[in-house]
Amino acid sequence: MTPDTSDTSYHYGVIRRAIELIDAQGQDLSLDQLAAQMGMSTAHFQRLFSAWVGVSPKRYQQFLRLDHAKHLLRDRFSTLDTAHAVGLSGSGRLHDLFLRWEAMSPGEYAQKGAGLTIYWGWFDSPFGDALVMATGKGICGMAFGAETGREVAEADMRSRWPQAEFTEQTDRLQGWAAACFRQNGEAALHLIGAPLQIKVWEALLRIPSGHVTTYSELARAVGAPKAVRAVGTAVGRNPISWIIPCHRALRKSGALGGYHWGLPVKRAMLAYETAQLQEGTP
Repeated sequence: MTPDTSDTSYHYGVIRRAIELIDAQGQDLSLDQLAAQMGMSTAHFQRLFSAWVGVSPKRYQQFLRLDHAKHLLRDRFSTLDTAHAVGLSGSGRLHDLFLRWEAMSPGEYAQKGAGLTIYWGWFDSPFGDALVMATGKGICGMAFGAETGREVAEADMRSRWPQAEFTEQTDRLQGWAAACFRQNGEAALHLIGAPLQIKVWEALLRIPSGHVTTYSELARAVGAPKAVRAVGTAVGRNPISWIIPCHRALRKSGALGGYHWGLPVKRAMLAYETAQLQEGTP
């Protein structure tokens, strides 16, 4: 059962500190060592970890190692031609989340949000503070402030649509946000981007949870095999992190590559999805 997001946001803070510790040590730490570093009893730390991902801290450490991405590429690589296809006029499932979406036309995108009202609010998520933004048609932005802080994340997202009017309305977004972070229910998406960006984001939506692909595979999938750099930029400009899963794009070498909201967040997302898949959680 997925924990409440109010709990998992606190848990992510513990997980983030554990990630930093594991990265610094470069080796597995015992349950007692990790619990002591987190300032918790061994039993409480074990329960907290298990409540968050459903696996033991020892197992979770395996998913947080820097070479986990290489194992994912070997064992969970998705060839997008055979992945579950979803298009802008279609629908698909991310775990138990039903998504429906539409894209803004190139002409509308060129207006930089002019005439749009974008509603926003901050929510708890499994990966710390999450900023959710939406038009009347659906979620158009999702950012994470665990590494950057709220002010930086909010300024970053506002800069993408500088001509839009922004209104804080947390209550209006509550249902969509809950659906996204609890991984069930229904959420509408409103994709606001340039044509190439939209194609890349569509391709990202075809990567199943718990699987990964490469930037070069994404470039091939969108019909631009020589434009890996441009495709990488489009991945980085994905405005709806987590739901449009840019965290599932890796370098050919197995390196994580960049992540707009911080590599610890990307690593935690991949580890979270792997643990859920290992446990058979939808």
